[in-house]
Amino acid sequence: MTPTVGVVVLAWKDEPYLAACVAAVRASEGVDVRLVVVDNGSPDAPPDALKPGRNTGFAGGCNLGAATLDTEYLALVNSDCVIAPDTLRLLVAEASQPGVGPVMASIRLPDGRLNSAGNPVHLIGLSWAGGLNTTETRTEPYDVTGASGACLLLATTVWKQLGGFDEEYFAYLEDSELSLRAWRLGLAARCVPTAVASHHYEFSRNTHKMHLLERNRLMLLATVWPRRALLLLAPLLAACEVLLLALGTVSGWRKVAGYAWLWRHRAHLRERRRLIQEESADLAWMARLSPTLDRAAFGPLTPLANVVFRAYWSVVRRLL
Repeated sequence: MTPTVGVVVLAWKDEPYLAACVAAVRASEGVDVRLVVVDNGSPDAPPDALKPGRNTGFAGGCNLGAATLDTEYLALVNSDCVIAPDTLRLLVAEASQPGVGPVMASIRLPDGRLNSAGNPVHLIGLSWAGGLNTTETRTEPYDVTGASGACLLLATTVWKQLGGFDEEYFAYLEDSELSLRAWRLGLAARCVPTAVASHHYEFSRNTHKMHLLERNRLMLLATVWPRRALLLLAPLLAACEVLLLALGTVSGWRKVAGYAWLWRHRAHLRERRRLIQEESADLAWMARLSPTLDRAAFGPLTPLANVVFRAYWSVVRRLL
């Protein structure tokens, strides 16, 4: 039987590629597609879009759309992604394998170079688009630490097992949390390099995005990292936080506002931590964390920082 795939696409503000995205999803081959567009506030959303009446963010919008679907598989596709006709079929083939959780497409820039070949997650909670601007040469599926939510598919049973996204993330790093939780449960996050999604991606470090990234990084650390790891990493985390606070203050990231938000939501963080830590006590997933930052993503001082990170991690991970 042809597998059924529910696809969630979000629309927010101007969406010049939404029509092409929707057309490509509907043209998918080898799968039975059920599509829902969630209108988070866009003049370009189709008339039949799900309209929550407010901007629910990426996490909340995906959860809303997923709740309306009753399919074997669930896919999340960014509104500025145009997928190839066989992309969903190839992702289903991988996601149907035993022990596999979220599976991402090869996220390509319009010129064919990579936008993301999987998102590494650093031991201090930072994450970035792996392989950016390089050329993909692999043809077989491979493990990734974080499966990018730009074009992601998983069995609906796995989505429900994980409870979808934590909506308090709003946007950014919710896909990293989902992937790490899958790894904690023994489910691999993977990338299928032959399943292509062309992403009309425009990188920006606007202050609101950086505010959310930093706030959510701390939420990820506070809820997913086990207590022993947090204690062992505490000196390094504290030093990095001082540096990031200084950088964020100069750059307008509103780090202090992020601290205030985390304090106001401390009850949610406690409950989220309890839920995640009770899922599994296995620390093997922490081997997926990287002690190395990508210089292309973080700048010229990265090699020096990496010397410190690698040395510290080489000691700490033996004590976990």
